[in-house]
Amino acid sequence: MPNVLGRVRRPTHRLTLNTDGKPHTLENALAVSTLVVGLLALVTGFVVSLHPVASWVGTIGFCGGLYAQYVSVTTPQRSLIIIGIVGSFVGAALGIAHGGFLPTH
Repeated sequence: MPNVLGRVRRPTHRLTLNTDGKPHTLENALAVSTLVVGLLALVTGFVVSLHPVASWVGTIGFCGGLYAQYVSVTTPQRSLIIIGIVGSFVGAALGIAHGGFLPTH
């Protein structure tokens, strides 16, 4: 019981996607870009006049997110990717519901 005699030092928490200690630059870039594209698709999906942007960006983000999920290595990467995939899906669905892939006149 070493913690009875002195203070227990806990490791400092760092925000990292590399929880296994190895650098994964490609996988990290894919995870972050999936998150950004998903958020962009979600935000533009709520604006009716931007339905082509939401449809295309959402579809690209969804497909890219599936590939990123396939090559991901760590759990934090997968968490960001899932958030991005869901945002892309919802944004694409809203864009399609508001008018689809082509601009309406």
